[in-house]
Amino acid sequence: MTASSVEQLRKEGNELFKCGDYEGALAAYTQALGLGATPQDQAILHRNRAACHLKLEDYDKAETEASKAIEKDGGDVKALYRRSQALEKLGRLDQAVLDLQRCVSLEPKNKVFQEALRNIGGQIQEKVRYMSSTDAKVEQMFQILLDPEEKGTEKKQKASQNLVVLAREDAGAEKIFRSNGVQLLQRLLDTGETDLMLAALRTLVGICSEHQSRTVATLSVLGTKRVVSILGVENQAVSLAACHLLQVMFDALKEGVKKGFRGKEGAIIVDPARELKVLVSNLLELLTEAGVSGQGRNNALSLLIKTVPRKSPKDPSNSLTLWVIDQGLKRILEVGGSVQAPPGELAVTANSRMSASILLSKLFDDLKCDAERENFHRLCENYIRSWFEGPGLAGKLRAIQTVSCLLQGPCDAGNRALELSGVMESVIALCASEQEEEQLVAVEALIHAAGKAKRASFITANGVSLLKDLYKRSERDSIRIRALVGLCKLGSAGGTDFSMKQFAEGSTLKLAKQCRKWLCNDQIDAGTRRWAVEGLAYLTFDADVKEEFVEDEGALKALFQLSRSEERSVLFAVASALVNCTNSYDYEEPDPKMVELAKYAKQHVPEQHPKDKSSFVRARVKKLLAAGVVSAMTCMVKTENPVLTNSCRELLSRVFLALVEEVEDRGTVVAQGGGKALLPLALEGTDIGQTKAAQALAKLTITSNPEMTFPGERIYEVVRPLVSLLHLNCSGLQNFEALMALTNLAGISERLRQKILKEKAMPMIEGFVFEEHEMIRRAATECLCNLAMSKEVQDLFEAQGNDRLKLLVLYSGEDDELLRRAAAGGLAMLTSMRPSLCSRIPQVTTHWLEILQALLLSPNQELQHRGAVVVLNMVEASREIASTLMESEALEILSVLAKGEESPVTRAAAACLGKAVEYGLIQPNQGGE
Repeated sequence: MTASSVEQLRKEGNELFKCGDYEGALAAYTQALGLGATPQDQAILHRNRAACHLKLEDYDKAETEASKAIEKDGGDVKALYRRSQALEKLGRLDQAVLDLQRCVSLEPKNKVFQEALRNIGGQIQEKVRYMSSTDAKVEQMFQILLDPEEKGTEKKQKASQNLVVLAREDAGAEKIFRSNGVQLLQRLLDTGETDLMLAALRTLVGICSEHQSRTVATLSVLGTKRVVSILGVENQAVSLAACHLLQVMFDALKEGVKKGFRGKEGAIIVDPARELKVLVSNLLELLTEAGVSGQGRNNALSLLIKTVPRKSPKDPSNSLTLWVIDQGLKRILEVGGSVQAPPGELAVTANSRMSASILLSKLFDDLKCDAERENFHRLCENYIRSWFEGPGLAGKLRAIQTVSCLLQGPCDAGNRALELSGVMESVIALCASEQEEEQLVAVEALIHAAGKAKRASFITANGVSLLKDLYKRSERDSIRIRALVGLCKLGSAGGTDFSMKQFAEGSTLKLAKQCRKWLCNDQIDAGTRRWAVEGLAYLTFDADVKEEFVEDEGALKALFQLSRSEERSVLFAVASALVNCTNSYDYEEPDPKMVELAKYAKQHVPEQHPKDKSSFVRARVKKLLAAGVVSAMTCMVKTENPVLTNSCRELLSRVFLALVEEVEDRGTVVAQGGGKALLPLALEGTDIGQTKAAQALAKLTITSNPEMTFPGERIYEVVRPLVSLLHLNCSGLQNFEALMALTNLAGISERLRQKILKEKAMPMIEGFVFEEHEMIRRAATECLCNLAMSKEVQDLFEAQGNDRLKLLVLYSGEDDELLRRAAAGGLAMLTSMRPSLCSRIPQVTTHWLEILQALLLSPNQELQHRGAVVVLNMVEASREIASTLMESEALEILSVLAKGEESPVTRAAAACLGKAVEYGLIQPNQGGE
């Protein structure tokens, strides 16, 4: 019974494999292995699993499974061949050739094995030639770079460029590594010359990329502290290059080797977790070291943001986050709580404090339970209390600045800190200080507190009069603009609800006008003008403010210029203002019955502003496009800065989707680089943000030439976001637009069709072919027909035991003309490519003849042509089918069509009749027709 079950599962797996369902086949083989199969059956099942892993491009597992099969049966030639394929893909050519030699010795006449052995032999020879030729080159390059006589020469510059290019190839990186390259690169770093340091850092990137043991060896030679210290140099280019190197090192330690040369992999046994902690520990120390540049401190924070928190909640361990909180939270708070003015303070910028807030927020979000969060709160409160309760005003300022940092990051922790005894009172008191720096710290804290609903009521009662007083009487613009933002926040507490007005009629417009005035004032520094954008981000909830803002070309131009400036902390505020102006936030029309019920129950009912109707929104979008919003947003997306958070990405995705809503605007978006900017937004960020960006990509792909919109390799990057829109959690509109876009892509090239299939879109597309909504069903059928040009899809139609062909035949007879056209086109293509399918058409439905005759009689010439091609293919495929067709009304229809005006339809009909004459089924008339 067990043996028969194993055999049955194996056969089931084989059928699934033939149909292209490799994961299903893998599951069947795995299940069979668990039923106590014999050693011989185990060998077969393991080698079949290896074949599945090869198709799924998981070459490590393919090698493992093939090795298990060989352990069971050393003469299993299929397992040996599959292992050689896996080893070749993994770059281990020396081992792959041994397996192929064994295959040839077992089956000397097998041409497949002979050809594979020749190919791999050529690859090995090429690699040997390459390696030997680069030996001398590497030595020569280092000689030139380290020669003091060659200082600043063109020869030296070329040598450094060649070294970097060589290191990008894994074989070249291995050669540099084995040629004592790390020690020589250390000497280049020690020169202190910018060009040489950059060349050394970029070469080290190539050496460490995706290679764990080389990374560990490099850190051992250079010293972790030495590498991290380069981040802190004043030269921005060198600091950024060091940041890139450290990011690559982090990735290598986390992921290990993925592909390519193994080199010394395995020769050094290390604990990656320990090496990671050493790197993180040095980064944390760098945060509070004296003499470190502001740019270096920003880069260190950026690295911690990217590497410490978990990438996904599915990862069970947040141990690195907990370790950083215990060991380094005080250092992060020290950066976030730094006040710029006093001498001796850390060199920080507004970006540094914003990055510290983002890091704190990510660490807090990565915590899994109340006990961990309580520990975070306790550490923050103890740190703030230690400064607040200390002697002197400087300590209180630092404590308040730290609270501001927390309010911008993990606001739960910030709100709790505000409730500490005396903190809020000190903030209110310091707002009246005569010292500008003290006022700035206090007012900013008040603004951040006003943005949190928990504190807004307290500040409305106690702080509005104070903020108004500061705004009217302060002689300093830096204070007035911040007080104005506080008023803006409180004034926008009702959001988009027109009925919830916080201030008197016209007050909001006055505040917005002053914000625009400050925004346009070039004499004010960017850090202060940022606050004007913050104010507008809140005030643009009001539709009257939106209308005035988009009419002000000078304000829009100033906004876009500021978004491109070094003041990166403005990005979120700019994105928020644009979301408000384009109404791209989520809004659902309330159910009229529920509105009536709410009124009856005397409940508050939100009201939409008359100027937030679609006609006004469309007009605002056009004005923003004319002002150059796409170019500004494209620059924002390119920002390599922690300030471009996932939330900020989501806002930009929402705006892009609003900009491409109208077909006539899409050309403008593409021309200004919108297509390129949408790709990273669709691949990284929040789930909602990625979906919105993917939908915008779909709209562009539907109405424009994809090869022009996404030139070069970029067109292949579009496929994955589009496939993500096919999931059932997406809306029907998103499903439809994704199918339409994929249809366009599938019609361009075989490589694109292969990319769509590789992203496992086929099962989802087939699922939509059965969708009740006629437009989605039609789009799925069109997409399926374009994909039918691929051999893999044709194999699926040809495989036994499925209804794919039946569905196309039946859809060719539906009332929906567009659906018929898509299905008939697919049928014409498949019967041309695979003549064997022609004989199966009469078997799938008894109505096949009626359906073909209806196509031939259609008034639509496209349908007629497709029907005629299907009939021609069937006639040419089989005399028996031709006989059936000639005995039916099809003969008369074809005769009439053949006499029509010259066209593809008449030619196809004439060809059908000609073939029937050739078979002897009909006779030409006296005129030879």
